[in-house]
Amino acid sequence: MVPHRTRLAPLAGLTLVAGLVAATPASADEISELAPLHPAPTAENGELTHQASGLWFIELDSPPTTQGSSTARVKNEQKKFRTEAEAYGLEYDERRSFKDLWNGFSVEMDDAQVGTAREIPGVSAIYPVVRYELPEPDDSAPDLDTALPMTGADIAQNELGLTGEGLRVAIMDTGVDYTHPDLGGGGFPNERVVTGHDFVGDDFNAGDPGSVPVPDDDPQDCHGHGTHVAGIVGADGKVTGVAPDVEFGAYKVFGCGGSTTSDIMIAAMEQALDDGMDVLNMSIGSAHTWPQYPTAVASDNLVDEGMTVVASIGNEGDTGLYSSGAPGLGENVIGVASFDNTHIQAASVTANPSGETLAYMEMGEATPPPTSGETDELVWIGRGCTSLGDELEGDPEGATALMVRGACTFAEKYETALAAGATGVVMYNNVAGMFAGGGIVDQGAFAIGVSDTAGAHLRELLAGEEPVTLTWTGENTTVPNPTGGLISSFSSFGLSPDLSLKPDIGAPGGLINSTYPVAKGGYATLSGTSMSSPHVAGGVALLLQARPDLGAHEVRDVLQNSADPKAWWGNPDLGYLDNVHRQGAGMLDVPGAVLATTSVAPGKLSLGATQGPVTKTVTITNDGDEEATYELGHEAALGTHGSTFSPGYNDGFAEVALDTAEVTLAPGASAEVGVTVTPPAQDYEQMIYGGYVTVAEVDGETYRVPYAAYNGNYQAIEAMTPVTDGEGNTVELPWLTKITDCGAFSGLECASADGGTFENQPDGATYTMEWVDGLPDIPYVIAHFDHHVTKLEMVVIDERTGRPVHPHRNVAVSVDHVSRSATGTSFFSYPWDGTVVDRHDKIKSVKDGDYRLEVRALKALGDPDNPEHWETWTSPVITIARG
Repeated sequence: MVPHRTRLAPLAGLTLVAGLVAATPASADEISELAPLHPAPTAENGELTHQASGLWFIELDSPPTTQGSSTARVKNEQKKFRTEAEAYGLEYDERRSFKDLWNGFSVEMDDAQVGTAREIPGVSAIYPVVRYELPEPDDSAPDLDTALPMTGADIAQNELGLTGEGLRVAIMDTGVDYTHPDLGGGGFPNERVVTGHDFVGDDFNAGDPGSVPVPDDDPQDCHGHGTHVAGIVGADGKVTGVAPDVEFGAYKVFGCGGSTTSDIMIAAMEQALDDGMDVLNMSIGSAHTWPQYPTAVASDNLVDEGMTVVASIGNEGDTGLYSSGAPGLGENVIGVASFDNTHIQAASVTANPSGETLAYMEMGEATPPPTSGETDELVWIGRGCTSLGDELEGDPEGATALMVRGACTFAEKYETALAAGATGVVMYNNVAGMFAGGGIVDQGAFAIGVSDTAGAHLRELLAGEEPVTLTWTGENTTVPNPTGGLISSFSSFGLSPDLSLKPDIGAPGGLINSTYPVAKGGYATLSGTSMSSPHVAGGVALLLQARPDLGAHEVRDVLQNSADPKAWWGNPDLGYLDNVHRQGAGMLDVPGAVLATTSVAPGKLSLGATQGPVTKTVTITNDGDEEATYELGHEAALGTHGSTFSPGYNDGFAEVALDTAEVTLAPGASAEVGVTVTPPAQDYEQMIYGGYVTVAEVDGETYRVPYAAYNGNYQAIEAMTPVTDGEGNTVELPWLTKITDCGAFSGLECASADGGTFENQPDGATYTMEWVDGLPDIPYVIAHFDHHVTKLEMVVIDERTGRPVHPHRNVAVSVDHVSRSATGTSFFSYPWDGTVVDRHDKIKSVKDGDYRLEVRALKALGDPDNPEHWETWTSPVITIARG
């Protein structure tokens, strides 16, 4: 029922509020052109999710077989649905049926029939099937060495002797290149990739109309993402993964490019269950969703069956709060955030005459630098912002221009230098670290970006008497990353829309070098929570090798207890811990979890919406061989507040009172401790706060339990809101629209739609309910959701009476657990085909005449019996006049 997810204007950048200062680009003009060193995935480079128009999950009432239903019961229920659907006149094509991890179907049907399908007896919910896009890599040398020490995986291997031997890890991804020497080599199956299945075939792309899966038994990876993920989990060769002796199951759900769909993922989950996998890694996510989404529910059921499930939490950090996705949102799933790697691999040059090696990043579409030879002499020309009145501080005619970043766009600097005769451009950063700038259009000369320290070195050389040049080496070098160990800019925020604490934990995900298909060079660098998730999956294998007694429901608690929270990315020197709803328990600490002699359960506290003190209980258990004394305490973390899409940060901390400040436990003994959290006194709008309850062994390790909550009345968040267009005008959505050919977006009258544009009909409109000039002449309602909606329905009102067309059969649209809009300017569209379901349970077209659609949105976690928890909007008059 949501065939379009489009936007009216670009989203503004993340803002910082409440006096907390971060290192930011020197100029707002640069922000849109700043190409991060570890770019958040996009449609070309990442894991954006999109609704697959016309594809839907239909969930039935009974639980799946793994949750207690008999196979016969599920089959009978599904058979009854098929019969009822035929009686209702529902037109659909069944794609897949599921019974073990989730009970229901994925179907192809017209989006306008979703309301009808929801009315069929036995249907409990309907969800869109979403698509998952694939990332593109940057080539790099093979090296995981700088990432493994961040989680202590190197210590687990070298000092504890753990390799993951005897554990089976499922990789649900693009397949695995089992011919890679670091992943077994040879044919399939081999000693490392022991089982698997291709669910789609090489040519499948869910984004291409008419593309259909052609499954086979060979999970060879023709893309690369899955091989990269598998290498992080357990490569053994030039690259050493986290758990180099695990066995792999390769479950290929992508073709060589493009996207897959969430129903294929559930089919792969059921196969992994049949194959007896111990751990499942899914470096896949559907952003802004609910934990009720089918992939999350199926994942939870896998954990109930004894499999530990690890999933990336998402790469949508730039879209703000509540941006985490399924399956990582699953109640029992380990949802993983990303931290930046401590080092960066980059191309290098040699500075002459000092001989010092400098790292650089290519900029925009400028001509790539050569791999050998020497530049013309460097000349310092300053900032180069002619639009701001800058005069060049040197003459770059026939020389390489050295410039400093800041104040104007990279493109302007590049053009200024070349207009003055420069043969190439070197820009250095005006804040710490490396950078890569976009927006440059090639004019036949190279442009590179170097760090602030490299720039300072070049300026120092220029102050000498000898000419300064750069020699191209064609080689890479490794340099420290100023953001190493901090949360990655792309990593998604929690909380879950049901206010569960997500993400659960973090691991290195920014700039990770790992295996890649042999046919594509063997090794590459990728960034994303796709890369942090397999660090945790490999860590789980090491933990289970050391502690095979742990159950699948216990693993996450143990990992969270020993994780290490990290400082706020905005300014680590301030000493604040980063948001709990961004980093979860903190950085994975593998040896800490393996060697832990204490456990604290539960591993996290989701406090919900708090308007006063909340008390929870944690249980501390001494798993060691000696008596232990623990000191209990609290560590606060920064909160967020304000706009969902551009939150501010604050130091409004909760007060935490514990029943006791100290506990002494004999070996094997446990103690329950009450934890009372009093919300912050600061009255920030839409505030999320959190911190850590600490349990510290005297002269020993410290264990933590993260907590997080929403401060105030959660239902006070307005869900169905206006948006602001690119010119700063308020657009009062929802709209009643027609799809027309009114051209590109024009102010407040039209908004983008596939195959045409949505034209606002504020005074009502007449619809023929037919195709006219290749466009559907049916009413569409478009709406923006600032926040998640538990239920969205649209009731058909007869304009003559002002009442619903029927006391019971009057629903045009009904969708459960609606995601928030992806950005502050995006919207969903909902078509109505002019039908309802009559008292005989038949699809029935309403008569020609005048109607309105009453849109009703139940707020997240809202009480359906409380009118204040519903938002409503009534459309202008819809006149149906069929030909």
